[in-house]
Amino acid sequence: MSRVNFPFARQMGLATLVLAMAGCASTYQLTLMPRDSGKLYYGEAVEQSADGQANLRVTIEGKTYQGSWVPVSAARSSATMSGFVGWGGRRGGFAAVPVLIDNPEGASAKALLQAADGSGLRCDLRGLGSGTSAGGTCLDDKGLVYDVQMRVGKTGG
Repeated sequence: MSRVNFPFARQMGLATLVLAMAGCASTYQLTLMPRDSGKLYYGEAVEQSADGQANLRVTIEGKTYQGSWVPVSAARSSATMSGFVGWGGRRGGFAAVPVLIDNPEGASAKALLQAADGSGLRCDLRGLGSGTSAGGTCLDDKGLVYDVQMRVGKTGG
């Protein structure tokens, strides 16, 4: 029987975990267009971890808004289907099967961003985690709506 060097195994496990967590962040490139003109503005969102939160930065007319998004709905859910299976008489049993359910619209998130002067930008984003792009809308303090396109810039994990 061979012996395992536990301190070495723990160090390797910790190193693997750190590398996996560092490599799994997604960066989204954002393009915003206000509904009152065809001008384009740009930003970036960096997803921080598996819990779906991200930091955002958007610049509009030289003013930079920063904040974060939090998930509102998931890209997929899990459930268990169960029931009784019988073969006549008293023979049979209870069965349960795990089921994974995809949200066809992907995950959605709410983002609250603020500029240094205290002005705000509120964004509703959808389609996150469904592929290489997502979208949504943002609303500024003056009531101007911006359409948002998001493209995955760099992924890992």
